[in-house]
Order: sequence, then structure tokens, then C-alpha cells
Amino acid sequence: MQTISATALSSLFKHNNVHLIDVRTPAEFGALHAKGAVNIPLDKLEPSALAHCNDEPVYLICKSGIRARKAMDKLAQAGFSNTFEVEGGTDAWLNAKLPIQQGRKALGLEQQVRIIVGGMALIGAAIVLAGQPAGLVLVALMGGGLVYAGITDTCGLAMLIAKAPWNQNVKACPVHSAA
Repeated sequence: MQTISATALSSLFKHNNVHLIDVRTPAEFGALHAKGAVNIPLDKLEPSALAHCNDEPVYLICKSGIRARKAMDKLAQAGFSNTFEVEGGTDAWLNAKLPIQQGRKALGLEQQVRIIVGGMALIGAAIVLAGQPAGLVLVALMGGGLVYAGITDTCGLAMLIAKAPWNQNVKACPVHSAA
């Protein structure tokens, strides 16, 4: 697995035609992304769409690196060997104060998962406190899902949420700042 720092990639932009693909949801991309990046969400990434890149390097970025690594695996299975993960993702890009494009604020996919799992656990606990032990099933399912996601580095809930309408259309995203 090849990686590149955000600052090293930024300096490549000055001298080369760089293929930087942000694999986050359109809403996340619309909220903030590295200047010059193109959005192709992980679930819509098709290796055939990158045929124009020939043997040139393809740089993949997401929030922290997990989805970029999954994209690299997907491209590697299709024969791409010249792919790089941007270390630390858009978080590192932002922390390095590199050029960004900013739009409406949106909740990231990880935040949405935490809100849903936490909310379901609270609902399950409330059901138990109301005298219905069946609420433990809900709490156990949420806990089991988190354990599975941690072990496999795959979150089914995140994959499902990524397809939600508010994550597909930046203008339709209900979560944004008043700025």
C-alpha cells in the first residue's frame, strides 16, 4: 500500500496534472474538500472510469484513510498498481492549511453512524427501564454491530447511510450551518 503526505501531494499539484479522487459521500465532499479533488464516492467507484489515467498515479483521499484504502483495494483488484492513499485524509489536508474548497457544513458518515448507534442504544436502554427486557436485544444488536465493524473494518450501517438521499445531494442535505 503506497501513501503520500498531504503536503507532498500539494506540491505535486504545482508541477503536474494530478488525479486526486475523494471517495467520500457527495455531501461530505460538498462541505469541504481538497482543492483540485474530484468526487467519486466509494460505492460508485468503477475502475473503468479511470481508464483515462493510463499509468499515471491516482491519489485517493477520504476523511481519515479507511475508505481510501478500500478504494485502493478495489482498484488493485482491477489491475491498478499506481495508486496512493493520502495519509490522514482531508483531516491532514486541513491541518496542513492546504488549499480547500468549502461549502455547506454536513455531518460526516462516521458522525452519522455514531448518532444512530448511540440513539438506538439509548432507546433500547429506555425500553429496558420501562420494564421490557426485549430492549436488550436492540442494545445487543448495536453492540454486536460495533464489534463486527471494529474487527472487520467494515461497517454495514455506514455503507447503508452513505446511500441515503441526504448524503447524495449536497443541496438536499438537511444538516448544514446557517453560515
